[in-house]
Amino acid sequence: MLTELVALDGGSFRMGSTQFYPEEAPVHTVTVTPFAIERHPVTNAQFGAFVSETGYRTVAEIAPDPALFPGAAAADLVPGALVFRATSGPVDLRDWRQWWDWIPGANWRHPSGPESSIEGRSEHPVVQVCYTDAVAYARWAGRRLPSEAEWEFAARGGATTTYPWGDEAAPGGRLMANTWQGRFPYRNDGALGWAGTSSVGVFPPNGYGLVDMIGNVWEWTTTRFTGRHRLGAPAAACCGPQAPDPSISQALKGGSHLCAPEYCHRYRPAARSPQSQDTATTHIGFRCVADG
Repeated sequence: MLTELVALDGGSFRMGSTQFYPEEAPVHTVTVTPFAIERHPVTNAQFGAFVSETGYRTVAEIAPDPALFPGAAAADLVPGALVFRATSGPVDLRDWRQWWDWIPGANWRHPSGPESSIEGRSEHPVVQVCYTDAVAYARWAGRRLPSEAEWEFAARGGATTTYPWGDEAAPGGRLMANTWQGRFPYRNDGALGWAGTSSVGVFPPNGYGLVDMIGNVWEWTTTRFTGRHRLGAPAAACCGPQAPDPSISQALKGGSHLCAPEYCHRYRPAARSPQSQDTATTHIGFRCVADG
């Protein structure tokens, strides 16, 4: 039931970029040791097997600890998660709160709220999993989450171009990843018909045979996010904490089905974004790695 692992020899590569967003700099040489990475993100079916065997409850299924949210209304301290809602028209793209709602009852089984379902979506990436949920799955699977450097090395697929497939986002008009098509955040025409997550492997693999490294869902890494790359930081890190710390942000990689060039041109290997450890959303998933 676990995802097939693809063995990578490791090596040195130029990590980061100076062409898009400041947090991707500086470009620097990083060396990663041999490791293996799952061919695609963990799916709903795979996460369901983990839950069935262990009885695990995700953070989104547990009421928040009042001690971590002093002053919060009791009515707000119920299980739930963040859900994307398209707006009715153009909005100020500086205010993300216009398209994200905290929805009670949203979780991995009901990603858009209690009335939603993953029925018929067993091969879609699991979403509404926070960092510690991903860590728990990885430990159960006998694997771990990747560091940011490992993730970027794998995502590049041996290429040195902007995208794993070249320097054009859609070469010859061909969509290479599940990203937002239309005008964000109010009109999405769908990527090859997919509006939201797509089944894993719909879009072409990279040079290492890995799918959905770019687009579909953002993916957790073990690297703590900083405003710029920390030179000399270790290429690998431990799995992470037993409980999520909302004061700590991890580095997400890969972009998602919500990435649009006018708002979030982060569907590239070098791109990165911060997310607090306790946050679950409709566009974040993960994949695991194993030591080589």
